[in-house]
Amino acid sequence: METARFSYRLPRDLIAKYPLPRGTSRLLVVDRRSGDLTHRRFSDIITYLNPGDVLVLNDTRVIRARLLGKKETGGAAEVFLLRELGPARWSCLIRTSKRMRTGMRVVFDGNLSACVEECAGNGYVVSLSDPIRILEQGKMPLPPYLERDAEESDVQTYQTVYARHDGSVAAPTAGLHFTMEMLAGISSRGVSVVPVTLHVGTGTFLPVRADRVEDHVMHAEDYAVAKDAARIIEEARRERRRIVAVGTTVTRVLEHLMRVYGRIEPGKASTDIFIHDGFPFQAVGAMLTNFHLPCSTLLMLACAFGGHELTMKAYEEAIRKRYRFFSYGDAMLII
Repeated sequence: METARFSYRLPRDLIAKYPLPRGTSRLLVVDRRSGDLTHRRFSDIITYLNPGDVLVLNDTRVIRARLLGKKETGGAAEVFLLRELGPARWSCLIRTSKRMRTGMRVVFDGNLSACVEECAGNGYVVSLSDPIRILEQGKMPLPPYLERDAEESDVQTYQTVYARHDGSVAAPTAGLHFTMEMLAGISSRGVSVVPVTLHVGTGTFLPVRADRVEDHVMHAEDYAVAKDAARIIEEARRERRRIVAVGTTVTRVLEHLMRVYGRIEPGKASTDIFIHDGFPFQAVGAMLTNFHLPCSTLLMLACAFGGHELTMKAYEEAIRKRYRFFSYGDAMLII
């Protein structure tokens, strides 16, 4: 399939640079059976959740991945952490005037530093002298399309209210809309609210460069599913109760488990599953998602779930109705 099929034209003023208060965004409900598109408020999502449903969240926490420092020679350097490889060891990107070499250091305030251990293609592997203190100095890694620096408010708003496990360098944005009060109301309705973890990498938001979708190489992301969570989700699946995935990240975890094990299995591993048109969904029965960048793997996943024609029609409708797009934008519920 040609990647160009997932292109669309978005007026720049529809890119949401700041979030609305949680729960107040718009919600476009896409019904796969009828083809209907319904305009609601996000707080109305509770009316689309039924007793017995399982709402699955991604409880990853976004880290302060943008670290500003200087090389030992004095030049400015920005370290962007990508993935934790082990205690104090990270893969990263380093932006500086000249490429760094093994053994060179980036120095931060407080006599802290990152030492280059490996030069790996376009990236690096560094060891951090004190990861906790260094990360406290970092900035939230806002997507570049926001075209602004992270502000103090982003420490709270670019994080779900249920975030628990450090490791993401981008937010699982579908979950940004929920408040704890909303989740409590959903639980009281007889819906099981269950967390899994997938640490989101920057590759999630990159456009597909290959002319054909099938030629794209997907990045890998680390996930973890606890025993209790796996049991609840698997019981719902076997009993044909609906599993509602909050975001593409949750969808990827659950469908990866089904592809590998044929069931929802607990454990920790990584996945590079690439979901696009023709994918046989085995776990997810409904999906909440934001509006994604053109030609992104996220949009391709949404089209695979909702159907290409209907999903792209929903995007056209959202643009016509002036929905807010991308990370801080409005949401879409595909049922």
